[in-house]
Amino acid sequence: TELLGRSVHTIARSGIGRTFQTATVFEELTVLQNLDIAAGAGRGMLTMLRRRKGVPEPVARALETVGLAELADSPAGTLAHGQKQWLEIGMLLVQDVRLLLLDEPVAGMSHDERQATGELLERISEERTVVVIEHDMDFMRSFARSVSVLHAGKVLSEGTVAEVQADPKVQEVYLGHAAVQDAELILPEE
Repeated sequence: TELLGRSVHTIARSGIGRTFQTATVFEELTVLQNLDIAAGAGRGMLTMLRRRKGVPEPVARALETVGLAELADSPAGTLAHGQKQWLEIGMLLVQDVRLLLLDEPVAGMSHDERQATGELLERISEERTVVVIEHDMDFMRSFARSVSVLHAGKVLSEGTVAEVQADPKVQEVYLGHAAVQDAELILPEE
């Protein structure tokens, strides 16, 4: 599906959800309210304004999946950086997207948050397609099943992390020919 030039709502209606490096949540609203608003993307305004008797099943499921059930009534603005990213991922889950496009989801996270995010994405990928744009190679080594390296808008290499890292084309582009030669020439002194 071609996405270029399409409006945000057209992309969302096609089952594609995306996040960006900096989480975009309604900071003054609770975690639950953020998820409920995201779940209501397909509901009319009058339906959105009606008082609810309970937490809708997709919202409750997303709260559990992203690990924020205990913080459901907390303002989103009080969440740690990683938790805001998880909330944003939860906001995609309640929209029942089939494809999640995540731009550097672990940027700025602690080691523990990166680990938890990787585990979360592994669980989600059992039922949906998850595409991650990420520069953290340790994270990719731990969690990526396959990797595509892009250069100048084209696929340069695809495979496992190890295969891609060993690819001479990737080394040339990202390290440069001189850097690769220098690395080969540096020998430990005996």
